[in-house]
Amino acid sequence: MTLSILYRGPLSSCNYACGYCPFAKRTETAAELAHDRDCLERFVGWADGRAYPVGVLFTPWGEALVRRWYQDALAALTNMPNVVKAAIQTNLSCKLDWTDGCDKAKLALWCTYHPGETTRERFLAKCRELIERGVRFSVGVVGLKDHLAEIAALRAELPPAVYLWVNAYKREPDYYTPQMVDALTAIDPLFPVNNTRHPSRGQPCRTGHTVVSVAGDGTARRCHFVDTPIGNIYDADFESCLMPRPCPNATCGCHIGYVHLQPLGLSERFGAGVLERVPLARRASEGPTS
Repeated sequence: MTLSILYRGPLSSCNYACGYCPFAKRTETAAELAHDRDCLERFVGWADGRAYPVGVLFTPWGEALVRRWYQDALAALTNMPNVVKAAIQTNLSCKLDWTDGCDKAKLALWCTYHPGETTRERFLAKCRELIERGVRFSVGVVGLKDHLAEIAALRAELPPAVYLWVNAYKREPDYYTPQMVDALTAIDPLFPVNNTRHPSRGQPCRTGHTVVSVAGDGTARRCHFVDTPIGNIYDADFESCLMPRPCPNATCGCHIGYVHLQPLGLSERFGAGVLERVPLARRASEGPTS
């Protein structure tokens, strides 16, 4: 068994000011940052002691790669023999020289472009640097109406092999016209999947069995969208809580949740690229950016 972990520590700050995000330009005290670092270092030590394969995706509230301890954690994790993948969601605003300390066969970045917070030219330069450094990554953007032209321009300038995903803006019903859906689907063939709240109650899901969400104190939940804890990774008998469970929620509308819903078949479509959000068809053709 490979256990995939979505780790979200107490960090909740960001250097960007996106209007739809509650953590925009939020800052933390030195004590809060130190606590986050302690939690992360404990988690990395725990991962090092596992006797089974582990994959990790960091899903912070905010931007973590501007913090050195997350860069160090990715380097440490990718150099552990039992870790098969270590990935992180990032706005790509940090320097990238830290990747030299990673095993790049196991490192991956989930990179989100935020128009208005950086320029397309600057973001694309970072993407080119990732390619030069041999780091696998995907690129994505929130599909706001005001950004549709910018999304199309980004797709045109990215290398064809780099997967560009679009997160649907689902806070407003009927937000997109049929023409907008067609245009975004031409950019991201999986956009219609993301633009749907999938009925999930009672459906078999890998979360809670081979995928878990872990908080900074070690509390494990089946996923980020089900509050009920199933255990704590620092308990000696933690692995005994891992078992198949049907989804208790009525619907699931976020990629990091529904990708594990078994009836959708998306885990098979993404394969080894599920943590960095790169479908198998892209991985087969991409080389170093898969």
